[in-house]
Amino acid sequence: MNILITGSSGQLGSEIRFLKSSFPEHNFFFTDAKELDISNKRTVEDFVIKNRIDSVINCAAYTAVDKAESEPELADKINHVAVQFLAEIAKKHGVRLVHISTDYVFNGETFRPYAVDHPTNPINVYGETKLNGENALKEINPKNSTIIRTSWVYSSFGNNFVKTMLRLGKEREELNVISDQIGVPTYARDLAKFILKNALNIQNETVSVYHFTNEGVCSWYDFAQEIMELGKVKCKVNPIPTSAYPTPAKRPFYSLMDKTTLKEDFGVEIPYWKDSLKKCIFGNAIGFKL
Repeated sequence: MNILITGSSGQLGSEIRFLKSSFPEHNFFFTDAKELDISNKRTVEDFVIKNRIDSVINCAAYTAVDKAESEPELADKINHVAVQFLAEIAKKHGVRLVHISTDYVFNGETFRPYAVDHPTNPINVYGETKLNGENALKEINPKNSTIIRTSWVYSSFGNNFVKTMLRLGKEREELNVISDQIGVPTYARDLAKFILKNALNIQNETVSVYHFTNEGVCSWYDFAQEIMELGKVKCKVNPIPTSAYPTPAKRPFYSLMDKTTLKEDFGVEIPYWKDSLKKCIFGNAIGFKL
């Protein structure tokens, strides 16, 4: 199978690249914005035809949540318009499409894990543009295509909350971290494994939607505490409310997502978030300086 990976320099794309040797049956084409502008439909279609692409894993996204508030057109171009183009190309050429979305399509006002069919209602520009991308993909509806929503992604590659906490924890004696936003971290390698083992084999007539995160639940404060403990960093972490740390974009207070559909359809066991965090930091210390 010839697989195009967009946004391959990001966390998920980098983890797929790391795992590629475990899937010798596939031929991977790793691209980022410099190599393939997914907002240019003609360019992408030519690439798909030339390289006989069978599947696309769209890891590309505008993820600067706060910056999106002042750059809505750019965020929409990447998170919505480009997804529409990918969907049209996938449908025209019979290409399987796996698209990565986010918990931010929900407003965070419920206190039960969000089911895949729960009404969406984003509260910031980033979430709106990601939802627009989802809706465009569903409307065009290429066969054998999938939307996977995830949350709080971290990795041994790129910049993320784990690396930031370890760095700041060594530079400062105390840190303030938000304690009233609840969700669950996702180790990008766990998500990459699921996609490569399962999502590329989905057969459907309409676009499927799944939720994938690690197991468990925590706040950003809990997450930071565990990072410091595993990293043996002697930095005091203070819990603070969201109101004490205003940002341009609103964040959902509760973004836990129900993974029942995914577990039933694929029979997978997903690791607990603390176990995956430990593996990320100690199992392979790529990018980590403890």
